[in-house]
Amino acid sequence: MNKKKLTALCVSAIMAVSLFAGCGSSQQQGGSSSTAKTVKIGLATDEGGLNDKSFNQAADEGIKKAKDELKTIDYKAIESKKKDEYQPNLQALVDNKSDIIFGVGYQMGDAMTDIAKKYPDKKFAIIDSEVKLKNVASLTFKEEEGSFLVGLIAGKTTKANKIGFIGGKDFELINKFAAGYMAGAKTVNPNVQFDIRYANDYANPTKGEELATSMYNGGCDVIYHAAGGTGLGLFKATKSMTKPDKKLWAIGVDQDQAVKVPEYADVILSSMMKRVDTATYDTVKSLAKDSKFAGGTTKVYGLKENGVDIAPSSNKNVPKDILDLVQKYKTAIIDGKVKVPTTKDEAAKFVAPTI
Repeated sequence: MNKKKLTALCVSAIMAVSLFAGCGSSQQQGGSSSTAKTVKIGLATDEGGLNDKSFNQAADEGIKKAKDELKTIDYKAIESKKKDEYQPNLQALVDNKSDIIFGVGYQMGDAMTDIAKKYPDKKFAIIDSEVKLKNVASLTFKEEEGSFLVGLIAGKTTKANKIGFIGGKDFELINKFAAGYMAGAKTVNPNVQFDIRYANDYANPTKGEELATSMYNGGCDVIYHAAGGTGLGLFKATKSMTKPDKKLWAIGVDQDQAVKVPEYADVILSSMMKRVDTATYDTVKSLAKDSKFAGGTTKVYGLKENGVDIAPSSNKNVPKDILDLVQKYKTAIIDGKVKVPTTKDEAAKFVAPTI
């Protein structure tokens, strides 16, 4: 073989090796680009815990839904047993190198503010509160709108013309539930009376049962709660005190509680669903799938955004004519024809427009 032929063969061999190497490199790059990065999600509850059948559980379920769909989520949740644990639990999630950390409940506002200031490059999200920092997404709700709808149901259902409300605490957020409920009931029953009480606890079913028992003995026949796990005691009292000749009703909150606590489904008239699961799901999906994070903004979920509504199970205990009325007012609220009050003082003066 002469020198020219040998040189040509060497060049051909080098080109072939380069070609195959290039193909291998291209496939490898393509493979790595299609492999999505794992996103670490952290969540700290308030005292209600992950099994409160209410908003903490809903927040957890929204993240788990995103995890099941996207397959790229590494999720860690920590339950707070008392307020003193908020800050260390958020810190633990920072130490776990979470890409975004959720704090559930308005009571975590101060702890979230402190931790977010300490770690300005870390992403955070808080439910039911506003933290005005660039690295915090605030997720809030128009609780008054959904509560107006269950108020309509209560006002049409009561035979005693006296209905009750149990709040977790006497606080601006919880009073949005009370205000909407009062306005809705007054819209269809101008003579209805209210018994409004507060448990000062979101994880005390015994206290909820005691309050409900007193309220039923005081003449109420429908009671709505916005008290987290404390509200489970309302259901127990309703179940034990209702009689064939004296029907009592409870109205749940945050989730479809007739489904979440089926042993009480026969005394749960309806539930005001507050879609905390939608808020956490949307936030996680946006970050994990689209690398988007709405830090420094407040997202408000109302009827228009499908953030609040009555529970699907309402059709089991609520007559169709009342459900039709609820739909009528739901549309009016979305269209801006009815503006629901957000305080008890506003609710006391509220007069519903003709629709």
